[in-house]
Amino acid sequence: MKKIDRYILSKYLTTFFFCLLLFTAIVVVVDISEKTDDFVKSKLPLSRIITDYYFGFIPRIDALLFPLFVFISVIFFTSKMATRSEVIAILSSGVSFKRFLLPFFVGSLLLGGVLWLGYQYVVPNANKKWADFQAKYIDQNYGNSSNEYGNGSYKQKIYFKLDSNTYAGIRGYDTISKIGNIFFINQFKGKNLVYNLRAESFSWDTGYKKWKLSNVIERTIDSLTEKVSRTETIYKNYNFKPVDLRKNEYLKDQLITPDLNTLITLEKLRGSENINSLLTERYNRDAIPFSVLILTLIGAILASRKIRGGSGMHLAIGVLLSFVYILLSKLSFVFATKGNFPAIVAAWLPNIIFIVVAFYLYKKAPK
Repeated sequence: MKKIDRYILSKYLTTFFFCLLLFTAIVVVVDISEKTDDFVKSKLPLSRIITDYYFGFIPRIDALLFPLFVFISVIFFTSKMATRSEVIAILSSGVSFKRFLLPFFVGSLLLGGVLWLGYQYVVPNANKKWADFQAKYIDQNYGNSSNEYGNGSYKQKIYFKLDSNTYAGIRGYDTISKIGNIFFINQFKGKNLVYNLRAESFSWDTGYKKWKLSNVIERTIDSLTEKVSRTETIYKNYNFKPVDLRKNEYLKDQLITPDLNTLITLEKLRGSENINSLLTERYNRDAIPFSVLILTLIGAILASRKIRGGSGMHLAIGVLLSFVYILLSKLSFVFATKGNFPAIVAAWLPNIIFIVVAFYLYKKAPK
């Protein structure tokens, strides 16, 4: 690595982390001012508020704004270099424009890798920590969708597939106590019912890691006969857990990627209507870190040109492009979850569009 590479890379990383710390401090101060009354009502010590709330809130908000921080940082320090004619001096010394962009590329790979690891493991745990605090001390209805089928932690009339031939139904289930009433299983062979199970109540046994069914009636049916058995208590190991019955739109954000992959596999098997939302979340965890690379290159190409207006004009263009990217991401997510837009296309469409923009700007950039 040449001295100029170390210079640009150090400028890139130091400007980014300064920007990250500055914006994080501003966001935390604003959040504290809004939630002071809630923190006082919770009667928790400062240490608990920091560990139980802000250890979840800060990674969550930083991951959300990470690409924006990168973009603004690149534009800020590169435009400063252009204003001081450093870019002109570098290119005039015989360094190609492609070679000039190399340290930006390396820096974006480092930061993109950090964000990718964060989205796979750190951010989901932070989301869970933040959501648990939010639900317990600030907004008791957070994450508990209310509709005609249930309210709060008590869910009613839940139906889903266990596999391609087996269907399950629950009349009522409490997600906090993990106890429900009226549980049934119907298994089909072709169009014929071959097995039926019905339990008056059921609960999750944390010791056995299985479902405990009470007052169970099982029917096994073939073409000519039917066998009926009654059991007071049995333990069953089904391919759903208590977390799968917490039907809320925030669950996907709180699962680390291996658990999210498992949930997606099960929901595909069950024929869930919510599968596009899960798939979009999964693909976004790869697509958003990749946007760090694209936005870095766009920022470096834009800001390396010395123009009238200097850093102010570059920053204005950068913020505008950032909001366009965020808008495209939100629109794609809505089309995927509310329509029939493929989830992988929805997640990667903003990146594809901005790759085209980056290539166009690179071709038009003064070499």
